[in-house]
Amino acid sequence: MVRALQAGRRPFLTPPPLRGRKRGHPKGPSGSRVFQTSKRSGWSRHTLTGGQGRRARVGVCVKCRNRRGQRRRPGREPLVYAYGGGLRPASYRWVKGTYRSRSAIEATYRQLGQARIRSSRRGPLLRFVYVAVALILRNAWVWLHWQVLAERRRGGRVVSTARLAFRTLLLWLQHWAEQSLGVRDEVRVKYRMYE
Repeated sequence: MVRALQAGRRPFLTPPPLRGRKRGHPKGPSGSRVFQTSKRSGWSRHTLTGGQGRRARVGVCVKCRNRRGQRRRPGREPLVYAYGGGLRPASYRWVKGTYRSRSAIEATYRQLGQARIRSSRRGPLLRFVYVAVALILRNAWVWLHWQVLAERRRGGRVVSTARLAFRTLLLWLQHWAEQSLGVRDEVRVKYRMYE
């Protein structure tokens, strides 16, 4: 994939695949795992080797951050990014901020998974309908926050998703559907008492 991006001169920024010896190995880490042991932020170059032996040279940015308030794993944590395709990052902060802007996409996919109907059916049309319903629910939640729940201030609206969580909206819809369809949680069983 990296070679295809480089051949098309497409700029990319991604975590590199972790290959080589791990940190606890007697000979020490190797390959791209070396960057995970870094204690300082820095820039480097690395050659990634693919499954068929194809190689791609990429730039590597290591941004170290302190783990504050984490008792189990204190210390410094290196965040490793591979970049290329003509991309020349200006600073560590820019690399971290640019990559973190993807989190909105990842949150959308996570919420899509929360609203998607689970099914073992293999029909692509029905599965597409389930995904479409989940996307409509997620977009309705976003619209509700922007149009109804947003706090209007001078200079723009302030959206706080904590006012109505997506899971809470899904739970309300579930309760409404159960009341409308008359679903009951209990099952009536007829039995005889034997003496």
